[in-house]
Amino acid sequence: MDIEEFRKRGYETVDRICKYYQELENYEVLSKVEPGYLKKVLPKEAPEEPEPWENIQCDIETKIIPGITHWQSPNFFAFYPANSSFPSILGDMYSDMFNVIGFNWLSSPACTELESVVLDWMGKLVGLDQKFHSDGRGGGVIQGTASEATLVTLLAAKYRMLEEYKAKGADEEKLRTLSTRLIAYGSDQTHICLKKATMIANILFRALPTDDNFSLCGETVKQEMEKDIANGLIPFFIVGTIGTTNSAAIDKITDIVDAIKGTNVWLHIDAAYAGSALICPEYKYLLEGINQADSFDLNMHKGLLTNFDCSCLWIKERKYLINALSITPDILKNSVSESGMVLDFRDWQISLGRRFRALKIWFVIRTYGAKGLREHVMKTHKLANRFRSKIQQYPDLFIIPTTPNFGLVNFYVKSNDSLKNSNKLTEMVSNRLNESGKIYLTQTKMREQYIIRFAPGSPLTTEKHIDQAFELLLKITQEVTVNYN
Repeated sequence: MDIEEFRKRGYETVDRICKYYQELENYEVLSKVEPGYLKKVLPKEAPEEPEPWENIQCDIETKIIPGITHWQSPNFFAFYPANSSFPSILGDMYSDMFNVIGFNWLSSPACTELESVVLDWMGKLVGLDQKFHSDGRGGGVIQGTASEATLVTLLAAKYRMLEEYKAKGADEEKLRTLSTRLIAYGSDQTHICLKKATMIANILFRALPTDDNFSLCGETVKQEMEKDIANGLIPFFIVGTIGTTNSAAIDKITDIVDAIKGTNVWLHIDAAYAGSALICPEYKYLLEGINQADSFDLNMHKGLLTNFDCSCLWIKERKYLINALSITPDILKNSVSESGMVLDFRDWQISLGRRFRALKIWFVIRTYGAKGLREHVMKTHKLANRFRSKIQQYPDLFIIPTTPNFGLVNFYVKSNDSLKNSNKLTEMVSNRLNESGKIYLTQTKMREQYIIRFAPGSPLTTEKHIDQAFELLLKITQEVTVNYN
């Protein structure tokens, strides 16, 4: 494919992308293919000879699209949103054009410097303290996901804790022994990425119980830490969540800060979903505890119109992260890095290589402005509130069990008989909704109660889609309950 052929096919591809978004509402949201469908229709061996582009493009239509669950559909209400936008797509196109591997400053100065600039922009929009900005001892970095952010901050916290013992005279053998006594904490609602991070790092982990609102409280943290210390363990890391996966619950961050005061425990804030809300004045009240944390993470690919992957991590003291992850072979040594005048983001992440992801953030912020981003966040929350208000009009059918937070609505189908019957009805309704192909929702369990989660977020979603989703829910629920009884 030469330049002229690429130009032609590139125009065609952009046209097809536009057509996809124009027709997106008409697709069934959840793919209906059977497991192994693609293996049955594709050759068993790679082609020996080149194929015409027309054949490849045709296979997108006939083989790939049928196996796509349409995350950008206005009728996608599952998980948490994964926003896309045209400015972000264009940013990724430019990133693909340059195809730089931005492991250090010298490998492409613009890649590193633009990332620092846009992460400072975002940190200020969120309201993070000056200590999180790149012109001090901290700074921001783009991770692929919040899971990666959790892992690298856990490793930084481990490094910081062991350095404290090293400064007190612990030798290498003693440090290895101490490592086996380190323990990290989250709540029983914390994202599973924390458990996975402790598995990777071979660290002890304890999930702490939450209150009636599914929030982690400071008193619980303090009591559990005291028990573990009495048993010879070393608390060193805790995750507080703003917007948990199950219910968008908010941990008592200020109380957790008080609970760990005077210790060397690292507080990481996971705001992967709800962090986007902090750019809005309505949510600035959450910042008091957040700015006392050691690190903070939000996913722009969840609520801020930026295509996956784009998880923004800020850290107050970058030296711990860098020292925990830095290895410099001869091939990467250069005078600029050794001068200390630049950042090398390879030392802030697990992998060496990294894409030029700052471009899509730059394009998105400049295209929408802070005002446009705030409007999008509040729009999704208002749409969720619209759905919630409709649920509340039918108290004989539906129960909303959790405190409303941000843009998530949790509910279940009411049964006067038993929890078991309620769970059965709710599961049947959930399955019927998804089988319809008209909308897609996900479910969870909270203290044995089967829950349906409804989370709007697509820029294409309007009040019409919310109303249609509720009408479908109401129709299916009434049918299921009548037949069940």
